[in-house]
Amino acid sequence: MVEYNKDSIPMKFIVRKTKSLNGTAVIPASKSHTIRAVVIASLAGGRSKILRPLKSDDTMAAVNACSNLGAKISIENDCWIVNGFSGNPENPEKPLDLRNSGTSFNLVCGIVSLGNFEAILDGDDSLRSRPVEPLLSALRNLGAQAMSINGNGKPPVRIKGRIKGGKTTVNGISSQFLSSLLISTPLADNDTEIYVTDLHEKPYVEMTLKWLDEQNIRYEKKEDLSHFIVYGNQSFGPFEKQIPGDWSSATFPLVAAAITGSEVLIKGLDINDVQGDKKIIEYLKNAGATIASNPDGITVKGDSLKCMEIDLNETPDALPALAVLGCAAEGTTVLANVPQARIKETDRIRVMAEELSKMGAEIEEMEDGLIIRKSNLKGTLVNGHKDHRVVMALVLAGLIADGETAITTAESVSVTFPEFSEMMRNLGADIKTIDD
Repeated sequence: MVEYNKDSIPMKFIVRKTKSLNGTAVIPASKSHTIRAVVIASLAGGRSKILRPLKSDDTMAAVNACSNLGAKISIENDCWIVNGFSGNPENPEKPLDLRNSGTSFNLVCGIVSLGNFEAILDGDDSLRSRPVEPLLSALRNLGAQAMSINGNGKPPVRIKGRIKGGKTTVNGISSQFLSSLLISTPLADNDTEIYVTDLHEKPYVEMTLKWLDEQNIRYEKKEDLSHFIVYGNQSFGPFEKQIPGDWSSATFPLVAAAITGSEVLIKGLDINDVQGDKKIIEYLKNAGATIASNPDGITVKGDSLKCMEIDLNETPDALPALAVLGCAAEGTTVLANVPQARIKETDRIRVMAEELSKMGAEIEEMEDGLIIRKSNLKGTLVNGHKDHRVVMALVLAGLIADGETAITTAESVSVTFPEFSEMMRNLGADIKTIDD
């Protein structure tokens, strides 16, 4: 069994205003692609090779769960070897601990629903605060027993397979619920018809469908992704795939360059990948930054920034960083149509409003987003709320704030971007890490 670090040491980031950044930032591999790779390789028969994956707390949560379900996974630096269990997961000896990884939790729910056993899935306090009832309800409609143990529609959950196929409806407030069904139902004995309501984050569903297409999985879909027919009695095969860079992680150095008026080269990204967060390039151009793509990577150059109104429904992970950009842009920035940001690792709408307000930001909550006016930020003690994207966004705020900014729960960046502080220092940011 593969284990991961279970006891992160509480840390703080101390950040001081930084006039200019320069240099090159190499972006880590995509969390979303890595977790899908681990899940599909585990469900497959044979030996798969995952090249240049992201090794982080979230991806290792998926590795650990899949190992407990019978996959044989060998972790090397730039290549993970997965010998899958051919669609027949084994009964785990203990509850599956998905830590803080919502993606891993939801996709592994789908794996467990394929087994002829009962299993418990759990996570940390943050994961236990996130709703999963839409997925559990959809699995029940397909023949599984699936329930929230505490009766609140949240983890921990108990699932007993096996799903048979049939008709189901799923609420798409989190795209991960639909992705879980799309990955698990091809292995059901019968065909499955899925009706989707209130779908958010469509690019993540398109990412899942790209994986299915590469596996030659047969399905039909409506163009707006509101209805699917997935043919049953299929299987996944072994594969070899290199994981592309993570556009969600790239958002932070890109925005950092923009708000500090700097020029930075970003390497490791694929502009043609399906990740929705590549829209950050469009957002930054509209705000006044200069973006150039060349064989070496993507160069971003900050300048006088202007306010924007952005529909963030497809790119909810960009909200924390763009909230900081709003503080640096002339006028009033509106980040809208992103209600699902409230059910991430934290309620990111509320948390970003609270923490940036402590720094002097003129910011207010909407039900589905934020309104931010240009603000002169001042360094102070802020709370990262154990949310990796909130912590990294507050580091960006510290780069443009007068004085010193101290950010708690800095250890949480290991969820997706363990080298974040080192990368920022290499770009010239005045940031240090201390034990809290």
